[in-house]
Amino acid sequence: MSGLAERGAALLGRRLARAEPVGGGNLSSVIRILLDDGRRAIAKDGPAPLVEAAMLRAIHASGAPAPDVLGADSATIVMACLPEGGGDADRDLGHVVSRLHAATGDRFGWECDYALGEVAIENGWMTNWPAFWAERRLLCHCPHLDGLLARRIETLAARLADHLPAKPRPALLHGDLWRGNVLTEGSRVSGLIDPACYYGHAEVDLAMLTLFGGPGPAFREAYGPAEPGFAERVPIYQLWPALVHWRLFGSGYRGMVETRLAAAGA
Repeated sequence: MSGLAERGAALLGRRLARAEPVGGGNLSSVIRILLDDGRRAIAKDGPAPLVEAAMLRAIHASGAPAPDVLGADSATIVMACLPEGGGDADRDLGHVVSRLHAATGDRFGWECDYALGEVAIENGWMTNWPAFWAERRLLCHCPHLDGLLARRIETLAARLADHLPAKPRPALLHGDLWRGNVLTEGSRVSGLIDPACYYGHAEVDLAMLTLFGGPGPAFREAYGPAEPGFAERVPIYQLWPALVHWRLFGSGYRGMVETRLAAAGA
């Protein structure tokens, strides 16, 4: 951690006065640094800090709150500290995610691939959404699964065109939107952090947000009504994070994968 703190201070052209631990950081190291000029910042490593910096800037440009990127290189990203006192910010989160999703691309994907820990996230551009979800989010996991589960995923992927819209509006997605990546202060969202952005169907973020217990009804009231068929698509969209969790954290997540497959009819 001391090396990360020193690198963060050097990126800002200052000397490190003190470093403080920060909670979280399951997939990356994160530390709060105090600089010799009295400023505080967050330093983080990860699979691709320069890519993360671009994603945070894209979120900020959409009008949704995200930490300002103070500096980044291939090993470290340094961000402004944000208030995170907690609180019930479900209504504001609905407005925030709505602003994020209002930013639109012209196709599905991102300018480069990314990763969550050791799990690669393939983001190559495509114009057909069911094909994107099949190839970039489901079938890519099959080589890492046992034969039975791989066949179930292949079966589901082959008929995604029957379940997903071919060309939904390509919304800017956070990509890993769960409670731990939403900082709040009272009734306001202070920032969305740890993104895995790409352009895709807005429902992907909404499904992810409910994977581990979602926000209350105030969120949906602020965000807007669900599209017809949303509930039937939720397990298909939750299957990707379930697979990622299984690969990252072990077979304890197999049940989550199997439950989503069953709900999707596979």
